[in-house]
Amino acid sequence: MASKKGEKRESEGSFDIGLGGIFKGLGDLVDKLSDLTEKGKEFQKTGEIKGLNKNLSGVYGFSIKVGGFGTDKVKVEPFGNIRKDKKGDVGVDEVREPLVDIFEEAHYIQIIAEMPGVDEKDIQVTIKDDILEISAETQQKKYYKEILLKESFTKDTMIHTYKNGVLEIKLAR
Repeated sequence: MASKKGEKRESEGSFDIGLGGIFKGLGDLVDKLSDLTEKGKEFQKTGEIKGLNKNLSGVYGFSIKVGGFGTDKVKVEPFGNIRKDKKGDVGVDEVREPLVDIFEEAHYIQIIAEMPGVDEKDIQVTIKDDILEISAETQQKKYYKEILLKESFTKDTMIHTYKNGVLEIKLAR
């Protein structure tokens, strides 16, 4: 499907190169946030930039979690490998940041990380005190995420599984 430069391709969820194309579609974010605040829901937006380089593609996204249980907190969690530097220039990193959700339960903390395109043998999960580090590397994809936890854990309290691109980590309290 042909599209003008900067236009979103609805069927593919991808954009042509250009700063306008990257951020197009975010203008209605305020309206969506206001709707989500009333409902206490979650909103995600993802996309891909093609044509940058045959060996490197850009992925960006964010997850917005709003309210729930009588709170009006809004948490925006970005992921992907498109970054803005200190000068305001947009660049593409080789390493992607996976989308991560953290659930605090009474007896454990559960961390869910979306890392499609890698095998379980390619994933490294380490923990030292209150820092959890997740990484994976193949020839095509690289992921890295460092998570600061609210309490300290040891590797003996951690179990993790990986299935269908989703890494699940449980840290026993």
